[in-house]
Amino acid sequence: MKLITSSSLLVLVLLISGCASHRPVTSDSKPPQSSKPYVVNGKRYEPLKSSYNFEQEGMASSYGRDFHGRKTSSGEPFDMYAMTAAHKTLPLGVYVKVEHKRSGKEVVVRINDRGPFVGDRIIDLSEGAASRLGMLQEGVAAVRVSALGYKAGDGYQQVASYDKGSYTVQVGAFVEKKNAYRYMEELKNKYGTADVQESWSKNAKYYRVRLGRFDSLKLAQKNKETFEQNGFKGCFVVAVD
Repeated sequence: MKLITSSSLLVLVLLISGCASHRPVTSDSKPPQSSKPYVVNGKRYEPLKSSYNFEQEGMASSYGRDFHGRKTSSGEPFDMYAMTAAHKTLPLGVYVKVEHKRSGKEVVVRINDRGPFVGDRIIDLSEGAASRLGMLQEGVAAVRVSALGYKAGDGYQQVASYDKGSYTVQVGAFVEKKNAYRYMEELKNKYGTADVQESWSKNAKYYRVRLGRFDSLKLAQKNKETFEQNGFKGCFVVAVD
C-alpha cells in the first residue's frame, strides 16, 4: 500500500479497531455539540476543525420517521423532511454536496448530526434529502460528498484554512501502555514514523498509536482514505498537538 507523500514512503498500516455499530447513539455515548473527540460503542471519533477541501466517497444511507423530532447532535430537533444529514467528523453546520455516483443526481445538505455508525457508510441523509437524491428505494447508494462551507448570503464560505499544519492518522488504541509502545516500536523500526499519544477519556487512560506525518489536512485525508480502501476500516485523521 503506497502512501501519498512527498517522500514517496511505502507504509503498511496495521489497524486495530472495533466494529461499527447501529445508530442511534446511546445516551451515554452521544457526541457532544462541540468539536471535541467523542466515543461511540468504544470507538473514538475526532471531528475535523475545518471542512476545507474535504471530499469523500462511500455509501450513503438515510433515516426518517423513527427519529423525527428527536434531538440531533447540534441540539436542534431532527426534521425528516429537511435537507440535513449526519456525518461522523465534519464540523456541524457545514453544508455539503452529495452526488449519487450512478445517476449523477445531487443534493445540498447541512450537517447537523453525528453518524452513521454502521459498517462502511459515510453519511446518513434525512429522508427528504434521500428522496430528492432518488435513493430511497435502494436503501443505500454510492455517493461522493464534497464540502461547500458555511452559508453566506447566496453562497457558501469556508472558514480560515486549516489545511496547512501537522497531521497524522490514528491506527490503534490500547489500555495497556506496554502493548501500545511495543506496537509503536514495531511500526517505527519498520517504517520510520510512529508515535503514541497518551490521553484520558471517561476516567480511563488510553494510549493511541499514530502513524505518518503529513503537512496538510488534505494529504492526511487522502492517506486515510487509501488506508480504508485497503481494508483498514476505522482509522482517522488527527492534528498533531
